[in-house]
Amino acid sequence: MTAERYDLIVRGAECMTPKGLVHADVAVRGGRIAALGDFARADAAEVVQAAGLTVLPGAIDTQVHFREPGNEHKENLESGTRAAVLGGITSVFEMPNTDPPTTTAAALADKLARAKGRAWCDHAFYVGASPDNATTLAALERLPGCCGVKVFMGSSTGSLLVPDDETLNVVLAHGVRRVSLHSEDEARLRERKAIAEKSGDVHDHPVWRDVETALRATTRLLHAARTHNRKVHVLHTTTAEEIELLARNKDIATVEVTPQHLTLVAPDCYDRLGTLAQMNPPIRDERHRAALWRGIAGGGVDVIGSDHAPHTREEKAKPYPASPSGMPGVQTLVPLMLDHVAAGRLTLERFVELTSTTAARIWGLKGKGALDVGRDADLTIVDLKARRTITNAWIASRCGWTPFDGMTVTGWPKATVIRGAVVMQDDEVRGTPRGGPLTFATV
Repeated sequence: MTAERYDLIVRGAECMTPKGLVHADVAVRGGRIAALGDFARADAAEVVQAAGLTVLPGAIDTQVHFREPGNEHKENLESGTRAAVLGGITSVFEMPNTDPPTTTAAALADKLARAKGRAWCDHAFYVGASPDNATTLAALERLPGCCGVKVFMGSSTGSLLVPDDETLNVVLAHGVRRVSLHSEDEARLRERKAIAEKSGDVHDHPVWRDVETALRATTRLLHAARTHNRKVHVLHTTTAEEIELLARNKDIATVEVTPQHLTLVAPDCYDRLGTLAQMNPPIRDERHRAALWRGIAGGGVDVIGSDHAPHTREEKAKPYPASPSGMPGVQTLVPLMLDHVAAGRLTLERFVELTSTTAARIWGLKGKGALDVGRDADLTIVDLKARRTITNAWIASRCGWTPFDGMTVTGWPKATVIRGAVVMQDDEVRGTPRGGPLTFATV
């Protein structure tokens, strides 16, 4: 009898399947998972020996800012996706606040063209909502390569802004896909900006952009979402009050938190890092961090996204509040969250839900989100026991730094497989960029 022939076999690992953790080989053919089992006698074009490692469904980062076009000096689609695969990420959703912003079909097509042959991982792009395109979003959200509509209710990096309820209602009235939102109240931000300008102290970042700024916007958002029966996704949620409010509205709203808000805490992060810890919404105190972890434990949090938003160290060194908000994170998402797994703050099963399974379900991603026969062979292969130190030297982002420089973690990505191709192994990218546009069942 002729032995089975596969394109790739990952041998000897523990595999996190929909039925739980099982010891199995993963056999891949034609870019998809062909079988799980014992393939010691099978043949393959490539074999990855994974004894002692754990195979997870490919991690999906649903919030990254890769700065291209317009600010390629601090990131671009090649460097950002290279950072992603080095960190075990197999798919990304990229944000529209570039220069020019992604608000038209032509701008979306331009990003897809820029990614072709340069992106290391699979990808999709958000279309940004604005007063100028609010009535055309239903058509834009259906375009190939689009993961949905992004709304900035409060100002952050870039020019995109939907500050008023009138425009927000127009946005939510046009289209059917879930809308993702940066939920801060612009009017309150403007009223309170003098606090930051007067103090010049980054410790006042969460004072300026306070709890009420976030809660007021999220309350407005939920009212508008119910008015139009439109499902929404609240990005980088930071407050205890929002976690409680959103938990009561799970039928219409899903929730993201970031590794930064789960790991860093004020005032310590500002003491140590200064403006490197500055992001929007801000890193807050322990009361809020604890609430985010309760949201994870209780099921109120749906997704972990990195909000990868790099700036150069020179830009971040500007006096606060002229210093830009944002930090890199796509490469550190998996190691940071695996460290939390090692510390007992969440289970490995919950990690997979937050970084893969639920994102695929919420957005209707085709072929992604589970280690199962017939799915795309997107694999995040990790060593759960590895002790490694995150360093600036490891960071592939063009900004060249991480707020977690010097932090030792338990758990590390050892290989990244995208549709059956090993694109990263042992901290080295392999081959050439082969990432392609993601597809969605809802389009």
